[in-house]
Amino acid sequence: MCPSNDSKSKTKGPVAKHEPLTLHIGSSIKERRLDKYLHGRFSDLSRRFIQDAIKAGFVQVNGKITKPSFKLSPGDKIDLTLPEPPSKEILPEDIPLNIIYEDSCLIILNKQPGMIVHPARGNTHGTLVNALVFYSDKLSSGLGEFRPGIVHRLDKNTTGVMVVAKDDTTQWKIAKQFEHRQVNKSYLAIVHGTPELTADRIKAPLGIHPRAREKYAIRPGIGKEAITFYEVLESFRGFSLLKLTPKTGRTHQIRVHLLYIKHPIVADDMYGGRLVYPWQLADAEPVVQQPVISRVALHAHTLEFKHPKTDKMVKFEAPLPQDMQNMLDMLRKHRKT
Repeated sequence: MCPSNDSKSKTKGPVAKHEPLTLHIGSSIKERRLDKYLHGRFSDLSRRFIQDAIKAGFVQVNGKITKPSFKLSPGDKIDLTLPEPPSKEILPEDIPLNIIYEDSCLIILNKQPGMIVHPARGNTHGTLVNALVFYSDKLSSGLGEFRPGIVHRLDKNTTGVMVVAKDDTTQWKIAKQFEHRQVNKSYLAIVHGTPELTADRIKAPLGIHPRAREKYAIRPGIGKEAITFYEVLESFRGFSLLKLTPKTGRTHQIRVHLLYIKHPIVADDMYGGRLVYPWQLADAEPVVQQPVISRVALHAHTLEFKHPKTDKMVKFEAPLPQDMQNMLDMLRKHRKT
């Protein structure tokens, strides 16, 4: 058996009333943001949900629609009619899973391309979590709401090996290994060009992009430490296959680091990569064709960690997906150096 699960569910805060309400601000509340105040009053609702309700006009202060950042003062009157919060029920969906290994504690998956890991705003169906809930009724609490079983994540278009926990103790033990950098991960990527060195370390701090909030960038002085080791496995004219070993786990780390050394991943349009067509690889005349690969050419290849039951190191490997294999076959045929 796996380690026992001693976690207890937390008692939620007061349930919000979905009918007109009036709140009067007392003398003890001074210069407090409207969204933070309402989140404290309705703790079963997320702060993001409350902010969206304020922006949509469901909340008025002293008879006026205002912003989430509005600073409250004693004597203010809040009138609100909060909308129904989104359902917390996860719809089970019969989506095929590529399971590499399974036991009583965990599931090891080979994630397919184009699949979001967990439901989020605008993406409540077709996720890995929807598939997991259909497949198993034994999953850990995960990383939070809508994320049962999830210990770590891969980007939507990144394929490869992932671990899923079946109980909270397994979740905690593996998550601690990720936190303390005791998990060994390796990735494979097809990139533009070939690095000058056949192996090297990339050490450059990462932070949110200063102008595009959905992106990350190298942020000297203010970014978080990020370290990636790379090795050139095969080189071709104009391209190369790299093995990448991240020592830190920052969001988009590998993608940003490869752009930083001027060798972005093929088809990664967010970070400098370009689509590649068969006629280009064959040095032929341009014709109308589908790209060789239409998503980021990045694959989580291996994952090694200490099993929560046996305390022995276990290693799992996900074979290269067909789209990346097709591109490698074409490079070996047309672009051998």
